[in-house]
Amino acid sequence: MTDPTPPPPKDPRTEAELRRGVLQLVALSLLEEPRYGYELVRLLGEAGFATEEGTLYPILRRFEEQGALEATWDTSRARPRKYYRLSEDGRRVRAELLDAWRRVRDATDQVVGRTP
Repeated sequence: MTDPTPPPPKDPRTEAELRRGVLQLVALSLLEEPRYGYELVRLLGEAGFATEEGTLYPILRRFEEQGALEATWDTSRARPRKYYRLSEDGRRVRAELLDAWRRVRDATDQVVGRTP
């Protein structure tokens, strides 16, 4: 039986560049409930968005600074964890990103669909 997943592009940077912008939308979509960074990395990986913490944390910090995310610390464990959750403003940002993604996806489908 053959694997239905196509092989990755020869240059792994190609796929990484395509995923980079979508990663922001996907991460925000996973933050309707509080999650800490490592948990988010794991969930993204399970969804097919393998991401390193060094890529994710700057995105989370930027969204937190913009007010799209609320952050709280849980210090009840041996190792404190910072939990992120979508704010009301974050829901608006996520909706805007989703609209932009749909426009890009639809335009891409039109062009790619016309290619022989």
